[in-house]
Amino acid sequence: MRNPVIIQGGMGVAVSGWRLARAVSETGQLGVVSGTALDVVLARRLQLGDPGGDVRRAMAAFPEPAVAERILDHYFAPGGIEEGQAFKAVPMFAAQPHQRNLDLATMSGFVEVFLAKEGHDGMVGINFLEKIQMPTPPTLYGAMLAGVDMVLVGAGIPREIPKLIDALTTHEPVTLPLHAAGSEKVAMTFDPRDVVPVAGAPLARPAFLAIIASTALAITLARKTPGVDGFVIEGPTAGGHNAPPRGAGELVDGQPVYGPRDEVDLEKVRELGLPFWLAGGQATPERLRQARNAGAAGIQVGTVFAFCEDSGLDPGLRDRVLADAEAGRATIFTDPLASPTGFPFKVIGLEGTLSEEDVVEARERRCDLGYLREVYVEPDGRIGYRCPAEPADDYVRKGGDPADTLGRKCICNGLTAAVGLGQRRHGTPEPPILTAGNDLEELGRLLGPGRSTYGAADVVKYLLGAR
Repeated sequence: MRNPVIIQGGMGVAVSGWRLARAVSETGQLGVVSGTALDVVLARRLQLGDPGGDVRRAMAAFPEPAVAERILDHYFAPGGIEEGQAFKAVPMFAAQPHQRNLDLATMSGFVEVFLAKEGHDGMVGINFLEKIQMPTPPTLYGAMLAGVDMVLVGAGIPREIPKLIDALTTHEPVTLPLHAAGSEKVAMTFDPRDVVPVAGAPLARPAFLAIIASTALAITLARKTPGVDGFVIEGPTAGGHNAPPRGAGELVDGQPVYGPRDEVDLEKVRELGLPFWLAGGQATPERLRQARNAGAAGIQVGTVFAFCEDSGLDPGLRDRVLADAEAGRATIFTDPLASPTGFPFKVIGLEGTLSEEDVVEARERRCDLGYLREVYVEPDGRIGYRCPAEPADDYVRKGGDPADTLGRKCICNGLTAAVGLGQRRHGTPEPPILTAGNDLEELGRLLGPGRSTYGAADVVKYLLGAR
């Protein structure tokens, strides 16, 4: 498999949807779908009536028709649910997931990659957050059934992922150790036969890229984790979750400070002999040339793709951010508290979103998607789940530190709302949260005179110096 020069970032919840990934792949670069919350994305797209029938067309190609029938019977609403009507709930994942979890996650990974790969021979990848563990095995398996070419994982130390990939190529059961407070023995097992009872031929093994932010992690993974095929080296200017700084933890204007200790030694990474791509503030032809001169295979770019017309972002939100960026009004705040993961999270300042404290305060705290919940073990051995963004009293009752609830925002519901799939509470939609990298100002370069939007192909042409 050839290495792409440009990797499109796997952003948010369905911001990097199949349409964006396909548009990038058709240019010969690596289009990437986000693997985050795909089960909820699938269920809600079906409840909106699946306009155009794309989702159902992909589901019809799934190797086990009974799975498609179960999902359609429960979630598909011909013509779509009424405006303001709440979406049916999707069960939250647990260490022993419900069959509906397995069906939806596997099917959603399949559908997203199937549609992204449809009609061309380009490469397609899928991006996961290591912090979100339980949906990963079935979603990954579904993506592999659809022929995904690359798997990218960040927001943690993804040492278990290559083993999952290798086992799932032959449809074998996999066990994933879970990060659990109070125990190192909690794990989730996924057997592909629970979804597809009759295994087919072995699947093609996708390449695995670890998204890393330190030299030490690159060296450790390369030497101690067989199956790592390369790295995406992500700097603190990238959007979404950032690795915490390695300094003293001081804040300036409320934001974490990054310094020399947070810089990756590219020479040492190059000595590992694996390809790598640079991410975070790379969205110019000049930065691409610099990356190649430093030994990188290319760059990963997110923000400029997130706001193109092919992305899954709500068009109204996209247009407002583009207008702010072109006028020089766009702001980014690296919030050290917003994410329940404890990782800094970059938030775009935009009226009516969770970037505003009054919007946060007006929202009733709840946790009903649960992707960022922490697994914990009770003294009697029972497994529980808690999230610092859930109601504070509930979190404390489950043994959580009340200080951890301060400043937390519901990233799961906020990101889902950013793509028009937010839950409706008594007819009122969830407020969105938007994230981007520090190179938000690059959006203006892609618009040009008389243009208010641009496409994914325009981004690729610009980065390759064709515009």
